[in-house]
Amino acid sequence: MSDVQARIADDVKSNDVLLYMKGTPAFPQCGFSAVTVQILSHVGVKFKAVNVLEDQEVREGIKTFSNWPTIPQLYVKGEFVGGADIVREMFEQEELVPFLEERGVALEPAA
Repeated sequence: MSDVQARIADDVKSNDVLLYMKGTPAFPQCGFSAVTVQILSHVGVKFKAVNVLEDQEVREGIKTFSNWPTIPQLYVKGEFVGGADIVREMFEQEELVPFLEERGVALEPAA
């Protein structure tokens, strides 16, 4: 396993909710990342974000790690969930909150 793959694996294992995205939660650099951050924030989940624009090795490595060609990528409790479309679909079909709760992820919905 390459160094970048090992770093990604460690990050995925070490964080309950992890989002590989373009930009930061406060300043997303693409619409798909922005939508994913908005949904996660709306349901009240705390998450770690990794800005793939800061590290080209991570940007390419995460695609290999997940075998998924696009960013953002959401991981929950070490499990790859999907990208923006999947997160949005789960949210719209009211599946995202139960999915997170079943995995023991604490939620603090916005007031």
